[in-house]
Amino acid sequence: MKVLFRPSVLAMCLALAAVPLPTVLAQEPASASDTTLFQNVRIFDGTGSALSGPSNVLVRGHTIERISTGAIEVEPGATVIDGAGRTLMPGLIDAHWHTMLIRGSPAQMLADDVGYSNIVAADEATDTLMRGFTTVRDVGGPAFSLKRAIDEGLVDGPRIYPSGAMITVTSGHGDFRQLVELPRVPGKLSRIEEIGGAAIVDSPDEMRMRVREQLMQGASQVKLTAGGGVSSPFSPVDVSTFTEPEIRAATEAAANWGTYVTAHAFTDDAIRTSINAGVKVIEHGFLMTEPTAQLIAQKGIWLSLQPLPEGLREGFPVGSVQRAGADEVWPGIDRTYRLARKYNLKVAWGTDVLFSRALAQQQGAILASLTRWYTPAEALAMATGTNAQLLQLSGRRNPYPGKLGVVEQGAYADLLLVDGNPLENINLIADPQRNFLVIMKDGKIYKNSLAH
Repeated sequence: MKVLFRPSVLAMCLALAAVPLPTVLAQEPASASDTTLFQNVRIFDGTGSALSGPSNVLVRGHTIERISTGAIEVEPGATVIDGAGRTLMPGLIDAHWHTMLIRGSPAQMLADDVGYSNIVAADEATDTLMRGFTTVRDVGGPAFSLKRAIDEGLVDGPRIYPSGAMITVTSGHGDFRQLVELPRVPGKLSRIEEIGGAAIVDSPDEMRMRVREQLMQGASQVKLTAGGGVSSPFSPVDVSTFTEPEIRAATEAAANWGTYVTAHAFTDDAIRTSINAGVKVIEHGFLMTEPTAQLIAQKGIWLSLQPLPEGLREGFPVGSVQRAGADEVWPGIDRTYRLARKYNLKVAWGTDVLFSRALAQQQGAILASLTRWYTPAEALAMATGTNAQLLQLSGRRNPYPGKLGVVEQGAYADLLLVDGNPLENINLIADPQRNFLVIMKDGKIYKNSLAH
């Protein structure tokens, strides 16, 4: 029997065939080889302020199946790790990371072939995982392909919550064009836009289009630069960039997809315009005043802060506009953390390392520096359970909808076995090569220094 397709039906089938579908990884039933038992460990669960008593933790497949103070029997072939009283804690989460922008300079990023840039970023992703960071929230850069490769097991790296291109305005933070590239020609993309590093928009309509493009590619949240920045050449830190209608176009488009907008903003004006337009997370905020901190508390806005290392500021040449911006911003870091504590703000932690492999290797040390304002337990909870709560804002756009950042039954098995007690000596996390004896992500062991 001959089956005839009407033209409209055939066109629809062809259109659907052309749409890239999300990668779905088949999960086979767990076997003994997918089972790991941690014996005699003391647990930091990602939320509390003290370690548990001696415990046993059973991992089967991708998740934590059981936690017990009593003995747990496992079948032959399972991996058994004797913790000898060491600390078992969740994998670390960096809430402000730039997966594709760590190594090299902005000029190299713009000049290099995209294929090479992805290979370099993949190598850095592996280093990130081996520093104990099992999840990162990427807040700007073309990380979609690398995320897919990690999820498919082609590359070892952390879970990535991608934002896609940083969305900015002409002359805004993230606009790395040179003056010779002006005036902008409508419909013609600059190099930074071609490679997906940034998207330059100058109206609400352009904003809606670029936001939807990031969501179409798999963004779990959207990142805007609502004010000036330090690393961009033509973006003074005191400037507010987007208008409220432009930002509102982004928050409405993101809300239609069930997710949220996070905004880079230093000043009161940039922060308040963002909040008024529906932004749910503020990145940095280092030039805010006390009334703005009170507004953030009143509205229940998340504040994503970074204890930026002095080495990052010193990396900008003396006399450059970037160094001038850094010199203006850095004094506000301590003040903002103190305001966050005073008003009990919802605070996430990240590093915001850019263009420096050496600084990226200090990822754990940057986390440890939080003890300037927080106890070790508070700092570690922020980089595990609290950051995981922030990730839940992605709603149905969450690429990893299970429990992250905690050691509890049913949670993803992202675990670190630490040689010592980081609640007593948080600097243990600054030397992951020596002190992280086991690194597990999604139930898979990537490092086991105790194996014979």
